[in-house]
Amino acid sequence: MNSTDANVAMALPAGDAASGGLGPRIVSGLVLATLALALAYLGGVAFNLLLLAAAGLMAYEWRRLCDGGAPSARTRLQWSAIGLVYIAVPCIAIIWLRAAFGWQTIFWLFAVVWATDIGAYFAGLRLGGPRLAPRISPHKTWSGLAGGVVCAAAVGAATAVLLGLPHLPRLAFLSALAFLSALLALVAQAGDLWESMVKRRFHAKDTGTLIPGHGGLLDRLDGLMAAAPAVAAATLIGGESVLAWR
Repeated sequence: MNSTDANVAMALPAGDAASGGLGPRIVSGLVLATLALALAYLGGVAFNLLLLAAAGLMAYEWRRLCDGGAPSARTRLQWSAIGLVYIAVPCIAIIWLRAAFGWQTIFWLFAVVWATDIGAYFAGLRLGGPRLAPRISPHKTWSGLAGGVVCAAAVGAATAVLLGLPHLPRLAFLSALAFLSALLALVAQAGDLWESMVKRRFHAKDTGTLIPGHGGLLDRLDGLMAAAPAVAAATLIGGESVLAWR
């Protein structure tokens, strides 16, 4: 669910990416994805407790990040307030989406964000090219962004098919959902860039070391932190789950 992997790989040749711990990234990513999907499917207290635990860990990482680089107590207080909103809003959005629209919407959201990360990782790794935002995140490339968008569009539509969700007319629905998934990929990448900017502000490479190969939980969830509120907002505007749009 994070684009930190992409940040590193987009600037490295294949050998360097492998030596940087691709194996631990894959293993830890699969473990976390399995846990998240299982509890999202169950919903209820179990899923809410997962989000509460994640919020607590992210708040801890955010506090350490601010404490390590903020020049004054006032600055720490300001960034702590920003962190409260940054962490609380996505968690509330995900809880609401699961309670109101079921596990299918959460599965689709997760799938699109993960596809964005994976597509960005491998496109950036293989293609390289011009930097996307060198002053914010020097390793991200335009090819990585494009790869993430294309992969998200394909996976977003495919996930709807696998979940048995398409409405008639089928092609029009899938085309619209692919387009929406591509837009969400851009939002997720913007979330990754924003967190990269924050880490640069506090002179930190990662927000923590909790997850092997990924860094901290904030590093792992940066794309989701932006995508979840965007889906919740689109749902509120549309009046129904994005998977029910025609």
